Amino acid sequence: MSPVAELVVGVVVLVGLFGAVVQIYPGSLLVLAAVVTWAVVTGGTVGWTVAIVAVVAVAAAGIGKYLYAGRYLKAAGVPNRTLLVGGVVGVVGFFVVPVIGLPLGFVLGVYLSEWQRRRQASEAWRATLAALRATGWTILIELGGALLATGAWVIGLLVT
Repeated sequence: MSPVAELVVGVVVLVGLFGAVVQIYPGSLLVLAAVVTWAVVTGGTVGWTVAIVAVVAVAAAGIGKYLYAGRYLKAAGVPNRTLLVGGVVGVVGFFVVPVIGLPLGFVLGVYLSEWQRRRQASEAWRATLAALRATGWTILIELGGALLATGAWVIGLLVT
């Protein structure tokens, strides 16, 4: 692969890592697409090894984040309906207040849903904090998978 093409892959990987943190677009999938594209074009043992490592890392992180968040939220007593309401209000918030509306809407939606369900502000806030913690952990898990894929790509670059 030409140096210019590798630079383009690197830029896409950086954009993907940013997306894994901000969660506005599927950043880890963007990293995966860039790394696998590089691997297919590069070919050989190194290319295919990098592709396999990247796919396994991103897939494991994708599965792991949902399993962890679900288990954590179930233990905290937060139902799926609350997360659905938080997500819908977050999407609406994204369009009402660009960029920061998504997290603000999510928090507001989770809080209002839990307040409606429990009728106690302290319990609603506890559930909201649990949802925020679970969200933070899922971001870290997804970022970890994307970073492992990125690391495999960097090692592949150095080897080839």
